[in-house]
Amino acid sequence: MGSAVKKSALLLCGDYMEAYETMVPLYILQSFGVSVHCVSPNRIAGDRCVMAAHDFSGLELYTELVVDQLTLNANFDDVIPEDYDVIIIPGGRFTEILSADEKCVDLVARFAESKKLIFTSCHSQVLLIAAGVLAGGVKCTAFESMKTLIELSGGEWWQQPGIQSMFEITDCVKDGNFVSMVGWPTLGHAIRVLLDSLGAKISSLKKNQISVLFLIGDYVEDYGINVPFRALQALGCKVDAVTPNKKEGEMCATAVYDLEEGRQLPAEKRGHNFFVTATWDDICVDDYDCVVVPGGRSPELLVMNEKAVALVKKFAEKDKVFAAIGQGKLLLAATGVLKGKRCASGKGMEVMVKVAGGEAVESKGCATDGKLVTAASVSDLPAFLSDLSTALGVSVMF
Repeated sequence: MGSAVKKSALLLCGDYMEAYETMVPLYILQSFGVSVHCVSPNRIAGDRCVMAAHDFSGLELYTELVVDQLTLNANFDDVIPEDYDVIIIPGGRFTEILSADEKCVDLVARFAESKKLIFTSCHSQVLLIAAGVLAGGVKCTAFESMKTLIELSGGEWWQQPGIQSMFEITDCVKDGNFVSMVGWPTLGHAIRVLLDSLGAKISSLKKNQISVLFLIGDYVEDYGINVPFRALQALGCKVDAVTPNKKEGEMCATAVYDLEEGRQLPAEKRGHNFFVTATWDDICVDDYDCVVVPGGRSPELLVMNEKAVALVKKFAEKDKVFAAIGQGKLLLAATGVLKGKRCASGKGMEVMVKVAGGEAVESKGCATDGKLVTAASVSDLPAFLSDLSTALGVSVMF
């Protein structure tokens, strides 16, 4: 976004890192011009790490689902801590192995000694414990199973008051250069704390709070809903997600698409659960500045629902901002929003865009035409978030 000061982040990775806690900060920071190097010990740029989704499926403890892979873009052995403003360590089982890796522990210790930001979530606080940097009463939070270890290492355990479930947690902890959070439900607020700690200046052309509505359904694309939803929360927007046949607090299944070697199309895998934040019948178009339709298979459900089509038409009549990712353009096509507009599109959506009267643009992952912002796929989310923020009149500068 034209920042005068360039910021750099180091994302410490490994097999079975939590996908949500990896991709949300990665894409959001990239969208605001932060350079992010993804590294893992004993691996080089171009290698891939398996990611997992941790979520509750009716059992006493969370379930781990293997979802997709992240390609590393830098070499671990080339890392110089002084070149970075923050190290981000997602949660996941990989942190147990890294906590016994002398190079990783030393890396975390060097960030702490130089007073660089250290951002941890869920279980990755074990690396802070291994590096001995919590001694002296550093305030820290994490998944509750980490409480005893944090206290034994000399840290001060913090838990948000009045919480009955981790899904009610909205806050994180910042103590000096340490930012810690329990897990992905708190990412919106935690990313805002991270941006503020990096010196971001967030401003809006609109005097009132910007409001954004996401239209979703079962098998909405995981990153397609979670990344922009948390990003807009971090920017101070009021954000809601609704689906026609479910009420506030009910769950939608998400999907992750993993392109396996030798396949023409990516495999669909179950992702994180996403909880609807408002009831459909309570939605008033005048309360929102923008409607976003993520991809996945949920747009097929929405386009067959008269209430969903009618709601999008109301947004069009009010000249609101529209945004869609991947297959999300299907719902916009059914309501005439794409007519005469340039739309970022992959091969699979090209015919749909053309018959809807739009111009399919394959050369760019993201395209903006007036008040319409489109992305070809979730891999284009950094550019999509940048363009959507601009369309909403929000800027982020360092």
